[in-house]
Amino acid sequence: MVTRTRLGRFFRVLGLYCIAAAMIAYFAFHAQHGNYGIEAGRALKEEIANLTVERDQLVVERTALEHRNHLLKSNQIDPDLLEELARKDLAFALPNDLIMILRR
Repeated sequence: MVTRTRLGRFFRVLGLYCIAAAMIAYFAFHAQHGNYGIEAGRALKEEIANLTVERDQLVVERTALEHRNHLLKSNQIDPDLLEELARKDLAFALPNDLIMILRR
């Protein structure tokens, strides 16, 4: 009878160890692969780097557009810029300009 009690206690302790090991494995797996795990952190860092590069490009583009806008708004409009816009937007050409139509 004493053997069964010791054997029962052994299996209970073994069961508790197995449950604890399963819980540790579960949490370790999700710490690595979960929504907030290590791999997700790496992906977020990559996305942050890509978005930072894109933001820097947009800042440069915006600065150029603001400068161009300032040239159009100032008291004395830049004649070269005005001529460029007229030629591009209004299809304006001088009589001595040579117009070449390219087929695409």
